[in-house]
Amino acid sequence: MIDLKIVRDDPDLVRTSQRTRGEDPGLVDALLDADAARRAAIVDADTLRSEQKALGKQVGKAQGDEKQALLAKGKELAEQVKAAVARQSEADEAAAKAHRAISNIVAPEAPAGGEDDYIVLEHVGEPRDIENPKDHLELGESLGLLDMERGAKVSGSRFYFLTGQGAFLQLGLLNMAAQKAAANGFTLMVPPVLVRPEVMEGTGFLGAHADEVYHLDKDDDLYLVGTSEVPLAGYHMDEILDLSDGPKRYAGWSTCFRREAGSYGKDTRGIIRVHQFDKVEGFIYCRPEDAEAEHQRLLGWEKDMLAAIDVPYRVIDVAGGDLGSSASRKFDCEAWVPTQNAYRELTSTSNCTTFQARRLSIRYRDENGKPQTAATLNGTLATTRWLVAILENHQQPDGSVKLPPELAKFVGTDVLTPR
Repeated sequence: MIDLKIVRDDPDLVRTSQRTRGEDPGLVDALLDADAARRAAIVDADTLRSEQKALGKQVGKAQGDEKQALLAKGKELAEQVKAAVARQSEADEAAAKAHRAISNIVAPEAPAGGEDDYIVLEHVGEPRDIENPKDHLELGESLGLLDMERGAKVSGSRFYFLTGQGAFLQLGLLNMAAQKAAANGFTLMVPPVLVRPEVMEGTGFLGAHADEVYHLDKDDDLYLVGTSEVPLAGYHMDEILDLSDGPKRYAGWSTCFRREAGSYGKDTRGIIRVHQFDKVEGFIYCRPEDAEAEHQRLLGWEKDMLAAIDVPYRVIDVAGGDLGSSASRKFDCEAWVPTQNAYRELTSTSNCTTFQARRLSIRYRDENGKPQTAATLNGTLATTRWLVAILENHQQPDGSVKLPPELAKFVGTDVLTPR
């Protein structure tokens, strides 16, 4: 949730942010109205409780008929207090709902517009001139790395098997990401992939994109995560952190699940857009004033990983209308995919400011010992989709794939050859 004080003090800032996102600015007024009603309900309930307390003292001193009259009045007042408390509870719930309906405030530096209005910040590397390139699926099948047909047979469309060297390629890639993260001060975590509703909601994934999330209902009421950002955000839920020595950095290695609702007909070939994949995700807790610098560090670590797989890529500043609800600003790194003659997203890093931590009640103590809301950030360090860029950019004329040296050390071979 965004800071309610900002909504009260500068509602136009929040309305502008809502418009930038393409969302309803009227939600700001709905929140202000709900907040005013909540505060009024609190005043009414407190006033009646004070009257009830004062009346109790009078009853203790009264005698005879006066006492009976006061007792009767006390009974009536008790009903009024009960009703006022119920109204306060309803007002609290309505205000909380209105508060959660508003997305994070878009950073003023983020570009305006929607999905196609990003700004390219830099290009790194030059695409190779590959004559008659094969796409990653053709390469994966010819090299015995990938089996989509049996994946569909076992689990349905957009599932797959990574086989033989394909499995080693993914494990090597993710292990390289984990080792690099650890070398940069991240604590490696293998988190749960099922989380409770309050954790999924707290991270902002049950809003506009709730249809992307797999839900185990009935007896479980648990959600399958689409990124280890979710359990890592919940790791310190309802805690006060010690950030006196700097940010807390975690790297989560997990299997991830996404329904890909609304994407039917898009990227159905191969493993670009699938229902299950593996990922190493960086996650950071820090003081709000350190968040922007940590965001740049996360981007730098992502670029270091992309250098290790030696593919051409570009960095884009994502427009406000294409941000997730929890992100204030987001940078994507998009790798060149030769057979598509286009750049496709491999990494994403978001500064979520205090939005998630406020929802999950994650705080730290400032210099005066007073609890303050922490900031959170996340960023992709490697994922299954990277295999697409690796295979296509490093394919050789004889159908083999020559792996870049740093990655090859983790995979255990320099060249993937046709079977």
